[in-house]
Amino acid sequence: TMALHVPQTGLRTMMKDGSQHFSGLEEAVFKNIDACKQIAAIIRSSFGPNGMNKMVVNHLDKLFVTSDAATIIRELEVQHPAAKLLVFASQMQEAEVGDGTNFVLIFAARLMEKSENLLRMGLSPAEVIEGFELAVKKALEILPELVCASVKNVYDKEEVQKVLKSTLASKQFGHEEFLAKLVTDACVTVIPKENTRMPFNVDNVRVCKILGSGVLSSSSVKGMVFRREVEGTVAHVKDAKVAVYSCPVESMQTETKGTVLLKNATELKAFSTGEEDLLEKQIREIKEQGVSVVVSGSKFGDLALHFLNRYGIMAVRLTSKHDLRRLCKTINAVALPRLVAPTSAEIGHVDEVFVDELGDTTITVFRQLDDASQISTIIVRGSTDNIMDDVERAIDDGVNSYKAISKEPRIVPGAGATEIELARRLAQYAETCPGLEQYAIQAFAEALEVVPVTLAENAGMKGQDIVSRLYAAHTKGELNVGVDVQEDGAGVTNALDAGVWDLYETKYWALKFAANAACTVLRVDQIIMSKPAGGPKAPKQGPVDADDD
Repeated sequence: TMALHVPQTGLRTMMKDGSQHFSGLEEAVFKNIDACKQIAAIIRSSFGPNGMNKMVVNHLDKLFVTSDAATIIRELEVQHPAAKLLVFASQMQEAEVGDGTNFVLIFAARLMEKSENLLRMGLSPAEVIEGFELAVKKALEILPELVCASVKNVYDKEEVQKVLKSTLASKQFGHEEFLAKLVTDACVTVIPKENTRMPFNVDNVRVCKILGSGVLSSSSVKGMVFRREVEGTVAHVKDAKVAVYSCPVESMQTETKGTVLLKNATELKAFSTGEEDLLEKQIREIKEQGVSVVVSGSKFGDLALHFLNRYGIMAVRLTSKHDLRRLCKTINAVALPRLVAPTSAEIGHVDEVFVDELGDTTITVFRQLDDASQISTIIVRGSTDNIMDDVERAIDDGVNSYKAISKEPRIVPGAGATEIELARRLAQYAETCPGLEQYAIQAFAEALEVVPVTLAENAGMKGQDIVSRLYAAHTKGELNVGVDVQEDGAGVTNALDAGVWDLYETKYWALKFAANAACTVLRVDQIIMSKPAGGPKAPKQGPVDADDD
């Protein structure tokens, strides 16, 4: 029944005006596949270390210059329902592992492209889906056999650095050595030491962006860094005890209104001194507890500042409550809701608090010198905001990879070596399957070639030549041979020796999510869209963090 599809008039009368309806292979499935191919075409050219950057201007006129797939799609606001499914799959990958979003997208789209040929040949979507599901199951069985190394010790900086290098190279090619060292230092300081079984928390590595200098001037600090000045006159305290208040530090207003009748001038003079004496008493009590730094989440009153300066106490004001909480975590303090002298349990301790200038930005640094600092901050420098944003994204991926290593230390060879080996083994597996699903498994195997092909093409080499060389090497049993993006000539190299490693965790979930997304899109045979509602759009829901401004 390849006859022309006659539109259904019955459905039109049932639905509201303005609704659209597509059904059947031609209209629904191929349209969906096409949309997914389009989004992958955008993302493909920014895959791998030689990937190109994209300039995305989002609906708020903010400019993004990046090759990080997760950011690009998040800002693109994809409208097509099928392409959205792909986007969701890559967002799942971002949430689960934090890296490998690009792989999910291009692989899922390539799967659909391959399935389009099968469907045109006359296979039914059910057979294709069954084949894909068998293939991904088999691929995840083969994957552990390809593990070439594992991180023995997540506290060993050199070992970790090697692994993070490949993750960072695909985002900031050229700076990967430097950034890997930076991220490793920051992560290893904050991971809880042995036996605590506390998982590594990504939030404990902060990034503070300060304009000026170059990326290579970035550094990492144990503790917290805030881009603001201190309030009072004291600018440097060592070995400090810190009191943290979430309320304003000033004299409290009374709840009730009162009328005061003043008869003569002495009463007028005495009236305001009482208030001053009370405030001074409160601040003296804080000082007597040994406190040398007061941090407030709100404002400092003028009079309170005067007394704080008199007693030589440093005053720091933080506007974000997220920062206040993180600071409490860093220095083990308790944020007090009213201005009272803290008990010794509520006082935090920090080895050094000082004001520093980087470029023309004044920063306040809370630095812990001992190893067990719970939070570390990476200070990113760069000549423009866009560069710093991109470095921040790379660091973010690096930190997420570190978290993945701390859960699952196994490593597979990178540079497309894993994919080619999986493709080779799956192609063999396809030949052992009797039914029609063997064509789909074969297609799954061919779709895996998209990784080495894309890596090669982005580096300016001929994709198919490289793939045939890789197959030749892998057939000889050299399982770790992958694409060499730097070398002129052969174009293939042993990924293990070249230090191009991928995390097992990333590959595992990426294969899973991509296959899921492809099957979901193929399961659709009708699209029914009602007319979009008029009126203003609902605001975007999502977590609000102080860092996103």
